[in-house]
Amino acid sequence: MRGTAGGFGGLHSLTRRNAAHPPSRYTARPLTSPSIDETHMKKPVFLLACLLPLATASAAPSSSPAAEPAADDLHATISALDEAVFDAFNRCSAPEQLRKHAGYFAPDVEFYHDTGGVTWTREAMLANTEKYVCGHFRRELVPGSLKVFPIKDFGAISQGTHRFCQFDATTCDGEADFTMVWKQADGGWQITRVLSYGHRPNQ
Repeated sequence: MRGTAGGFGGLHSLTRRNAAHPPSRYTARPLTSPSIDETHMKKPVFLLACLLPLATASAAPSSSPAAEPAADDLHATISALDEAVFDAFNRCSAPEQLRKHAGYFAPDVEFYHDTGGVTWTREAMLANTEKYVCGHFRRELVPGSLKVFPIKDFGAISQGTHRFCQFDATTCDGEADFTMVWKQADGGWQITRVLSYGHRPNQ
């Protein structure tokens, strides 16, 4: 069998050569291994080499853009706007309150109503509000239902549940879900899309 380095054949070849030449003609060269101290010293050095890039990366200044406003701050902002929009809505029989309500909507606002259809402008939406709502109904946000989600480089989405109550009644007879898209521009906010859906009797 022909030996190959590092295999069992290699060990057999070395034994035959040692038998042909007396040991006195050779200088013993024993295999050496690292001492215990060297082995233990290499482990910390190896770990340090692995951890150093991580530590450097953590200490390096971040080049990422500034973080978005905290969710709590955004929620508080949209919640206050929602309250203002519908405070004017609930008093829209007064012309100045209807104009105030209108100011929260973009001129090209799209309003999607599951039973009433679609309007494509603020003017058309307000005509329906004035005709069917003002002086007849008030809107109440169901406590704890409002959720707010940021839209990167645009504004926010608000979702929730509201109910509509007749002014001359002590109870609210209708409830629905809503979604509104808010655009932040020029230091203010305007609603660009409204969805009102899932209209049902109030439970």
